[in-house]
Amino acid sequence: MLHEDGRALEPLDPKLTVSLRDHVHRALRLAIISGRFAYQSRLNERQLAEELGVSTTPLKEALRQLEADGLVTTLPRRGVVVLYGRTWAEEMILARAALEAMISRMAAQRLSKDDAEQLESLIERMTVASSGDDPDELIEANEAFHDQIHKSSACVYLGRLIDRQRFYDASTRRIIHSDLTERAKALAEHTQIGRAIIARDPDAAEQAMRNHVMRSGELYIRRVFGNSETPMGGLDPLTQ
Repeated sequence: MLHEDGRALEPLDPKLTVSLRDHVHRALRLAIISGRFAYQSRLNERQLAEELGVSTTPLKEALRQLEADGLVTTLPRRGVVVLYGRTWAEEMILARAALEAMISRMAAQRLSKDDAEQLESLIERMTVASSGDDPDELIEANEAFHDQIHKSSACVYLGRLIDRQRFYDASTRRIIHSDLTERAKALAEHTQIGRAIIARDPDAAEQAMRNHVMRSGELYIRRVFGNSETPMGGLDPLTQ
């Protein structure tokens, strides 16, 4: 029997399409970006498999993916070693701030009427999610907001560059949005960004996005790596 809309099948639950390797990969990636594994620490495959409750086969596959991501490397006589540390994190934040700021600027210049309506809708969605108790909905709303800005900008090359940071963005949002105070700050900043783009003010949109990414990035750095005497983006060499 067909459904009322003519479909013969129900859509699959997205969770069913994710392999065990992908689940392991996501769990390890989040652990690394959360700072649970220190820079240059060795990952014990057997111990990790036991902690995750999986065999070593999906674990090895996940580690290969993490190596392709650049988060770990395999060294002779040491095995799999973590490459992600404060330096990498700070560089990624600086890169994201520059990319997102320019994308926001272009979005303000190229915004269509439909795009403006979508941004308005997403600001409302984030407002509701920020006061709720579902962190996943808030994260999804934030991601949808940034995705809409990317779409509105029509930036193909810059969009490809920012896509390479998606794994970092999703993980860091989960870390910083657990704080209710941070949720309020992020909502105010997202609203400011959205309003500037809707007003077609490229200067304000660019600056608001840069400020947002830098502030939230610095919060992430403090939570994961602790305070540092060297300011992020300063001229002094960054330390791991």
